[in-house]
Amino acid sequence: MKSHRKELWFEIQRRRELVNITPQVEAALAESGIKEGICLVNAMHISASVFVNDDEPGLHSDFEKWLERLAPEKPHGQYAHNRGEDNADAHLKRTIMGREAVIAVTGGKLDFGPWEQVFYGEFDGMRRKRVLVKIIGE
Repeated sequence: MKSHRKELWFEIQRRRELVNITPQVEAALAESGIKEGICLVNAMHISASVFVNDDEPGLHSDFEKWLERLAPEKPHGQYAHNRGEDNADAHLKRTIMGREAVIAVTGGKLDFGPWEQVFYGEFDGMRRKRVLVKIIGE
């Protein structure tokens, strides 16, 4: 069994953004040489997310509106965590959207269903953060 580890770094220039990282994950898989196994894609910060969904702008807008209704950024004072910080909403959004995605690797490719793509969700941007890609298999 082989394993391959790669870090992807992001510095999103806005507070929130969804980024399709499928090409970077596919590149890591190609580098690994692994043909059969699993690929873990993991946000390494507690105010960011990795998830699998459709790359459709209307859906991304719906995510933004839905998340903002569930965990509104403002007023900052509504959150106990925001004593000296202003990112409690980002922690909550990350919990809702998830920490990681695990994708099967078959024939050297990410084994997706129709329309599936991997996304990095940034909920407290404007600083450098990373995503771990860990591929295990043969």
